[in-house]
Amino acid sequence: MVRSYREAGVDIDEGRRAVDLITQAAASTANASVLGGIGGFGSLFRFDPSAYDDPVLVASTDGVGTKLKVALALGRHDTIGVDLVHHCINDIAVQGADPLFFLDYLAMGSLRAEVAAEIVSGIAAACSASGVALVGGETAELPDLYRGDDYDLAGFIVGAVARADVIDGSAVRTGDVLLGLPSSGLHTNGYSLARRVLPEAQWGYSAPGLDGTIGEALLAPHRSYLDEIRILRRALRKAGGDVLAFAHLTGGGWTDNIPRTLPDGLGVEVETGSWPVPPIFTLIQQRGDIPDDEMVRTFNLGIGLTFVVRESTVEVVAGALPESVRLGSVVRVPPGQERVRFA
Repeated sequence: MVRSYREAGVDIDEGRRAVDLITQAAASTANASVLGGIGGFGSLFRFDPSAYDDPVLVASTDGVGTKLKVALALGRHDTIGVDLVHHCINDIAVQGADPLFFLDYLAMGSLRAEVAAEIVSGIAAACSASGVALVGGETAELPDLYRGDDYDLAGFIVGAVARADVIDGSAVRTGDVLLGLPSSGLHTNGYSLARRVLPEAQWGYSAPGLDGTIGEALLAPHRSYLDEIRILRRALRKAGGDVLAFAHLTGGGWTDNIPRTLPDGLGVEVETGSWPVPPIFTLIQQRGDIPDDEMVRTFNLGIGLTFVVRESTVEVVAGALPESVRLGSVVRVPPGQERVRFA
């Protein structure tokens, strides 16, 4: 007969130890806007609306998906939290928002305090680097939902932007230019397919073009574009313009994400070969014999962020962000046709 929570699979003492370790990491991200510290039933953050003209709050939530399987298999938990934070930051930064604070949710089959602390330390490091406060979260031990060492991870972010500075794509028109910034790998999408094509038994080996092993390439952290977005907007505003639209290439790849940022009736024509596709994507496509149309709707293919500007400001972009790549242009698309074309 089970007569205690521990016998049922939930170790409260280990949970307390995990909280103690996590609290230390979260405290390192605190700033003057954080009130009350970690441990309350709710997190307190003093938002100063005077910092923005007609302020708008922007919120997003996301997870890391089955990239967690790679982290578990390789026993590396220090970067998976970085993936989570950077994904969430990008999702609100592309709308013009400054990230303010972050919360995480970590659910584990068997709570291991050191692993939980390693994950949250990565979260805290990414938050701290971006000036974001990690104000709280939840760590749950759920042995009936997750097997053994399995865990799941989700994040919640809130940012702010002046209403006049919101980037919504409404000013995009035909003839505008599509540019992009390189990704650092798969980021956090496409892993269910990638893991089928490149099974775990191969992760300890390298392949042509890779700097390290396949496993290391798969685990490469998701890149944050917050600094680049800020640099770009400052440069364009100084020149009398601005970015017209940003797209974070996550789930749905090119074909689903770019149209989300464009007015109805408009799409983009992308010049195939205008950027170098990293070897990990070529390896996935070759090993799985995956058609091109499936690749572009599943993976970022080496471009993690796209943006649209006027033709007259392209030189300003090149000066501000030398790593940016010209990808194509905005075109009119008849109803019912694909809004992302590759030429």
